[in-house]
Amino acid sequence: MPGASKSAPLANPHYQQIGGEPVVRQLVDRFYALMDQLPQAAVVRAMHPGDLTPAKQRLFMFLSGWLGGPPLYAEAFGHPRLRHAHAGFAVDAAARDAWMACMNQALQELVPDEVLRQQLGAAFFKTADFLCNQ
Repeated sequence: MPGASKSAPLANPHYQQIGGEPVVRQLVDRFYALMDQLPQAAVVRAMHPGDLTPAKQRLFMFLSGWLGGPPLYAEAFGHPRLRHAHAGFAVDAAARDAWMACMNQALQELVPDEVLRQQLGAAFFKTADFLCNQ
């Protein structure tokens, strides 16, 4: 943007606040590990293929941009269209809560800043609740 300062604050600084790419990757890896480990996450795990590699990469790319970092998902695939992408799955409150259990635990383990963790948890919940279609 002409005249914009390179030191201007980001509209969404969470990407840098959590530690950038390395921590976003760790968050995604831990999230999917928890999906395999937590009994209450079985409903969400069943919505995924056996090989989680593509899902991990897509979530990493999405979170990069969603958190205020490089918009990797949008650059590769266009607008995420989350509701459309999840329309083929029965996403109810139980699935939302199972997904959130995995994400909240991953956040607890990887984001030491309590205020940031709460902000991210609230934002994740809002997005997960938006995807409910049952």
